[in-house]
Amino acid sequence: RRISRQHIAIKRLPGDTYLVEDLESKNGTWHNGNRLEGSRELTDGDEIHLGLSVRLRYVGSGITAPVTQDLPDVIPSAAFRGRLKIDTEARRVFVKDEELDPPLSLPQYRLLEMLYTNSHRVCTREEVVETVWPEAMGEGVSEQAIDALVRRLRDRLAETDEDWQYIITVRGHGFRLDNPQD
Repeated sequence: RRISRQHIAIKRLPGDTYLVEDLESKNGTWHNGNRLEGSRELTDGDEIHLGLSVRLRYVGSGITAPVTQDLPDVIPSAAFRGRLKIDTEARRVFVKDEELDPPLSLPQYRLLEMLYTNSHRVCTREEVVETVWPEAMGEGVSEQAIDALVRRLRDRLAETDEDWQYIITVRGHGFRLDNPQD
């Protein structure tokens, strides 16, 4: 799993106050299970997740012993609300609380996970190629191959929820996920 080189900044303010700020990372930052937009003051025991792979717990300067409570293995599901949910550890996809069966193909899963973890923005076609076909190094993947993959993924999601189009094409830019918060 990847995170940005400059994913977050933790800044000290007067009075031993600390702020955590997301630096517009591609994979997102979560503060206590909620997506971090801008900056937020840290308090003892706060959990910070970078993308889906790095977990941190803030311990205030007045604390002499580390917090002993274990962090969860995955980001709490509350961080991702909506009809579509992904268990990234088990690579399982749920639409309207129903698991997709059979599971998505690896390229379909990679595309959906990328859109899901970047649901706040448009993902470019170049990012799709880098994520779905990392071995291609940007060469040999046609526009038609990308469009066909998106179409197949839309079809798979529609098998469970035909009333909603989850993957939106933003002409000239790429794709984004539209995950309603029912």
